[in-house]
Amino acid sequence: MQKEQLKRNIILQTCQGDTNFGHTHFVHEHVLGLITSGIAEHYTPERVTTYTAGTLCLFRRVQLMKTIKKPFEGKPFTTVNIFLDQEVLKKYSLEHDVVADGVYTGDPNVMLENDEFMKGYFNSLMPYFVQPDKLTPTLEHIKTIEAIELLLRTPALKDFLFDFSEPHKIDLKAYMNRHFSYNVPLAQFAKLTGRSLSTFKRDFVKIFNCTPEKWLQKQRLAQAHFLIAQKKKRPSEIYLEVGFENLSHFSTAFKKEFGVNASSI
Repeated sequence: MQKEQLKRNIILQTCQGDTNFGHTHFVHEHVLGLITSGIAEHYTPERVTTYTAGTLCLFRRVQLMKTIKKPFEGKPFTTVNIFLDQEVLKKYSLEHDVVADGVYTGDPNVMLENDEFMKGYFNSLMPYFVQPDKLTPTLEHIKTIEAIELLLRTPALKDFLFDFSEPHKIDLKAYMNRHFSYNVPLAQFAKLTGRSLSTFKRDFVKIFNCTPEKWLQKQRLAQAHFLIAQKKKRPSEIYLEVGFENLSHFSTAFKKEFGVNASSI
């Protein structure tokens, strides 16, 4: 079971039990996250990155993220996340005259040093998850600004935080062929490719001669068949990886597509 303690922009997330929790989502705002226990495997089209307890990372807004969270050494997966939304950052930019030098083109996921200042910052948040009523809106705003100040000790992060530009229209075919296994709503694929939902659907049919829903399922099932038949992986290992929400739905769709049970290959 996945549980979150939420105070607007500050979240303590806990995945309870021995199950691995797969999670694909659209990152709306910048997120500063510290893993406090467990392991997270972050999947991208290029690689799989493993984050262990103590890992501190800054994730950029407007991107897809696929993560499998696992308990480790008897401890559940837990993470503290600070959401740095555009409204707060734009206000900070005006008040402190801090602006980006240009469009940010660096890595969307930046590993940070978990130094004594960051450790002190996150330690100062923990009591609020025990007594959440103590984190007033004023205190929450102060803690969010403190996170921004700490990040700005690294000059290269200025463009990361204060580039407010939106995605431009990009090559839809290339993008979808790289990201089809991300299980997110079509509206979020549309935003990531710089399109409205209606334009995305229209362009998609022109390019693939198929609706997005049908194409996505076929691509995911084809990838699953390859991983099971060629890489000798079990269905329970890969259904999350290829973009299905649960094993039952995956098994039904696989048998309908290929005429055999995934487990019998």
